[in-house]
Amino acid sequence: MDHLTNLRRLGLFDARVPRYTSYPPATAFDAQIGEDFQRECLQQLDPAQPVSVYIHIPFCERLCWFCACRTQGTSTLKPVAHYMDVLKQELAMLRTTLPDGVRMGQMHWGGGTPTILPPEMIKDLATALKETIPPAEDFSFSVEIDPTLVDQGKIDMLAAMGMTRASIGIQDFDPEVQNAIGREQSFAATLSCVESLRTAGIHSLNTDLVYGLPHQTAERFDATLDQVHQLDPDRVALFGYAHVPTFSKRQKLIPNDALPDEEARYALAQQAAKRFTEAGYQAIGIDHFGKPSDSLTKAANAGHLRRNFQGYTDDTCPTLIGIGASSISQFAQGYVQNAAATAAYGERIEAGKLAGHRGYALTQSDLLRADAINMLMCDFEIDLAKLNAHPDAEDLVEVHASVVRDFKGYVVQKWDKIRITDAGRPLTRIIAQRYDSFSDIVAQYSQAS
Repeated sequence: MDHLTNLRRLGLFDARVPRYTSYPPATAFDAQIGEDFQRECLQQLDPAQPVSVYIHIPFCERLCWFCACRTQGTSTLKPVAHYMDVLKQELAMLRTTLPDGVRMGQMHWGGGTPTILPPEMIKDLATALKETIPPAEDFSFSVEIDPTLVDQGKIDMLAAMGMTRASIGIQDFDPEVQNAIGREQSFAATLSCVESLRTAGIHSLNTDLVYGLPHQTAERFDATLDQVHQLDPDRVALFGYAHVPTFSKRQKLIPNDALPDEEARYALAQQAAKRFTEAGYQAIGIDHFGKPSDSLTKAANAGHLRRNFQGYTDDTCPTLIGIGASSISQFAQGYVQNAAATAAYGERIEAGKLAGHRGYALTQSDLLRADAINMLMCDFEIDLAKLNAHPDAEDLVEVHASVVRDFKGYVVQKWDKIRITDAGRPLTRIIAQRYDSFSDIVAQYSQAS
């Protein structure tokens, strides 16, 4: 039985599974866990441990059809300016809730399109954030950048505010693919953005690519990969397109018959992985590639790679504080998501309430399963010696046995390690789901391939 036949038999081309940027997945969050839980978690933070901060800017001048992120289109800065005022009100509440002395180790601005902000708004927001949670030593600051909506003034202001890494959205450079997903972005504009960032002193650059898009072929994708190599990024994120038009209405503009089938998606992912590894990048987790000098590569090699709501991270902060509409906070006690719709978020903040409206309180069993899943997603192996330190470790004995049995040839056990082989890595999310006690939740997950 050949490799593709085995992958098909094990469900790679049929399964829809969580991406496991958290455990449990956000589909398990409940409205019973909200503002009160959020406040307790914030008040109990240890000032000796820096926190990470994520800011969500849910606005775009154009709405790309492939995107399923929480965002809204706008042709003026009026709603953006109002949102900035609400963000500052949320920050003021955080300032009175957090213990004295809490410091910020990492900050990430995502969206939407953070670079929709003009320089004065960038400065205003960054200043308010640093006044609320002052930066710790070795502070890092990353921003998601749309090359079609940024200029030297915005880049210079971000650099002045301490930006250390830029994440540049590309998806695909082929004009027909771009037209089919509602995102026109020339290579020239992207190269100009990269050159401006490097001129401003931002030398840590990440690029995002997406496979499985409409009209993508091996030849077209290869041309895009050639252009990405010309940009010479330090890190590449390679995501599979999740076609969920019942969840993201704008995806209905993408014709189903233009999408590559599951096996073609898999081939595109393998094609890109081969190109990047041959160029000297190291494969990291299931969908990242980094130069040897990149911080994510170093974290993976040191065994410090982790998953959070932005994907793979070298972040060592134990707490992530989400600020803005739909942002998710991660505490030792559990998760809290802010009200998702911008209007609902604003109503809560302007009423003097914290924005948390649903979440999840972790149990000992959840922590055990979260550790097992994180080990698989980051290291492709479960260290049973570490996992057995959990009080409920015996609960997974049968799961371990079924994984080794059912994925024979793709999962091996030797002494106290259960390891996914190189050939089995495309199955990682499916294997991780075996450890998920919420796998019976009906939800619109993305394809496993």
